[in-house]
Amino acid sequence: MAGVCLLWALNTIFSKIAVSTYDIPPLFLGAARFGIVALAVCPWLFPAPRPMWRMIIVGLTMGGGTFVFAFIGLKTASPSGVAIVSQLGVPAATILSVLILGERIHWRRGLGVVLSLGGVLLVMWSPKDLMVSTGLVLAATGAIIGSLGAVTMKQMTGVRPLTFQAWVGLISFVPLMVFSLFLEPQAPALALKAGWPFLGIILFSALVVSVLGHTTYYVLIGRYEANLIAPLTLMMPLATIGLGVLITHDPFTARMALGTGIALAGVLIIALRRDHVAPLVELWRPRG
Repeated sequence: MAGVCLLWALNTIFSKIAVSTYDIPPLFLGAARFGIVALAVCPWLFPAPRPMWRMIIVGLTMGGGTFVFAFIGLKTASPSGVAIVSQLGVPAATILSVLILGERIHWRRGLGVVLSLGGVLLVMWSPKDLMVSTGLVLAATGAIIGSLGAVTMKQMTGVRPLTFQAWVGLISFVPLMVFSLFLEPQAPALALKAGWPFLGIILFSALVVSVLGHTTYYVLIGRYEANLIAPLTLMMPLATIGLGVLITHDPFTARMALGTGIALAGVLIIALRRDHVAPLVELWRPRG
């Protein structure tokens, strides 16, 4: 599990480098990633999941919708901040489970939701101008969109992990590439200009992180109790913070440290309760 979290953390750092250092447009970056994922696991497309309308919702929310907002957010926000704000997906999924699935939460999980939201808001808030970071707001939006997909995914059973990845890749690739062609006409030229570094980043993101990392995580969820695995995923934001400070020189202030501690404490409380949505949020949480 520690190895998977390290891959996720590295992916957030590399995605930041792709959109900031090499100026790769976010829609194109997402389309390239999901296109490679779909191609790599296309043998698992069939039998197709049923009902297909739910699979389309999952693909658009947990795939393209989540990651594009994260990529756009990374243009201006630090990887450390995005990693912390993305934790918002867990309390959001808990709230949506109550509203959509009719689940009940006890006071401990309610406390976890409040702490998570408070910690994330503290990380997002800029005391200098009494505003929140636009990049982090976008990343938070992606996390909330992904939580809707996680709740929808919970209503689907009997679908193999690689089949999910194949359909999420295909469903995400098509609209992202279409929008990229119209809104980012300079994307292919920028990708060619970036050259081998971009190719390395996108292959690492698609094959190592998505196919290998996500599949490994799904296997662990199936082999062990979700309540045991989900708390261990908190290593991912901590690893991202460490790598962000070392590689992309992220600022990490006392305010961010306090917000991080509060948010992760809330996520831990939620994860320790009996819950099967939180692990699904972790599986598709935007990690760049």
